[in-house]
Amino acid sequence: MPNQRASGILLHPTSFPSRGGIGDLGPAAYEFIDFLAAARQSLWQVLPLNPPGIGNSPYSSTSAFAGNVLLISLDRLAERGLISRDRISQLADAGDRVDFVRVAEAKLPLLAGAAREFLLSASGSNRSAYDVFCRDSSWWLEDFVLFDALRRRFHGESWNRLPRELARREPDALNRLRDELREELDIGRFLQFAFFEQWRALRARCAASGIRIIGDIAIFVSYDSADVWMHPHLFRLNDDLDPEVVAGVPPDAFSETGQRWGNPMYRWDVLRQRNYDWWVQRVSWALRFCDIIRLDHFRGFLQSWEIPANEPTAVHGRWVDGPRDELFRVLQARLGDLPFIAEDLGLITPDVHALRERLKIPGMRVLQFGFGNPGAHIYLPHRYEANTVVYTGTHDNDTTVGWWQSIAGQERRDALAYLGDAADGIHWAMIRTAQNSIADRCVIPLQDVLSLGSEARMNTPSRSQGDWNWRYRKSALTPQLADKLAVMAEVSDRLPGPSAQQQPKGEAGENFAA
Repeated sequence: MPNQRASGILLHPTSFPSRGGIGDLGPAAYEFIDFLAAARQSLWQVLPLNPPGIGNSPYSSTSAFAGNVLLISLDRLAERGLISRDRISQLADAGDRVDFVRVAEAKLPLLAGAAREFLLSASGSNRSAYDVFCRDSSWWLEDFVLFDALRRRFHGESWNRLPRELARREPDALNRLRDELREELDIGRFLQFAFFEQWRALRARCAASGIRIIGDIAIFVSYDSADVWMHPHLFRLNDDLDPEVVAGVPPDAFSETGQRWGNPMYRWDVLRQRNYDWWVQRVSWALRFCDIIRLDHFRGFLQSWEIPANEPTAVHGRWVDGPRDELFRVLQARLGDLPFIAEDLGLITPDVHALRERLKIPGMRVLQFGFGNPGAHIYLPHRYEANTVVYTGTHDNDTTVGWWQSIAGQERRDALAYLGDAADGIHWAMIRTAQNSIADRCVIPLQDVLSLGSEARMNTPSRSQGDWNWRYRKSALTPQLADKLAVMAEVSDRLPGPSAQQQPKGEAGENFAA
């Protein structure tokens, strides 16, 4: 990762004010990139782009490799003649919340219709690009589209509750199913192709504007995912294919019972014997679609909190060792220098910091965590080192305006003493403090730039429903905001370097979705 000072915005694509009730990779996304360029920003951070699972969380996905097809732009498909403008013009543009159920009901049939049109009529370079994608992605694509079709056929039933021959992936049963679901699988392949082609085109626009994309990898995967169904031998499962143990975090000041996430634990010994091939594939695939990777729950690579699967809370768990340096040495040997960011928030022990420092991976600092007691001061700029990424808040925090309205006493006193009482609001005081810090990289949630309160919070950890649905309004990204950010980038020495004015390395130019 280059040591150039840089600044950028945290915004997940679902939050774009796109057509159809959910953000997508169409016109609104390009308008956002233009805003970043005008604001002299050089980083755009997203959450995982995989298909969301439980609670619509991008961190609880049905695949570590597939894309979220609800992000496919219908406008871009219409430009290719795969769907009529009349059909998509009926979809509402308005709404500051994503209703995931209604979006799926309205959008998926339109996407399926576009897929059928493509599969029936595509020829030449379009058909060739599709065939190449299917061939080069077959190692994950074929099993994912089958898994996705199985979920629909069995109404969302977990894969281990399917008929035994399907749960255990008996070849004859899977081949029969592929024959029965031939058209559905073709549609699934096309939708993945369309998602990744549209994302490649958007990433090319970012590269031409001097903007690097920060992607996100959650260390654990969901149990009810194509990954665990395809590779049960890589996870701690019993003879009935149920998890023996699950991941979480122990009790702390925020929760007396800890957090029981429920993700299956890896068999790191098996992965080691395979030279960590699944992780090499995962990181290699991610680097085809982003420039930098945030590693969620970095401490899990050192040690993870393992909870017996029959325990209802995280109280009765234990720390178990992860792969430590070994995994990263393998990744570097196979993939070269790795542009990681370590999510090292919360209760982090010295050995976790030592691992990150040995690997020369920048850690994260969140200004909202810095007030109220002396132990929190590690999150304040006077304690930073340059190889750090500073945030006002993350997707798991309240917005800065919401946070400010919720605090009192010593925490508010300390924040005022450190940040000052800015005439343009506490959020701008916080943004300026982050921008002017020694941290090489500074990322601000768009909600803070837009001066929004708790109504715009993206996620409340441990809440099972009602998150991940915030969207901004079309008129929000004003030239005045861009100018204000641009001046900050200039005075804090965070202006973008010379733009590459070219495609990201290894990506095609004009393609189906461009």
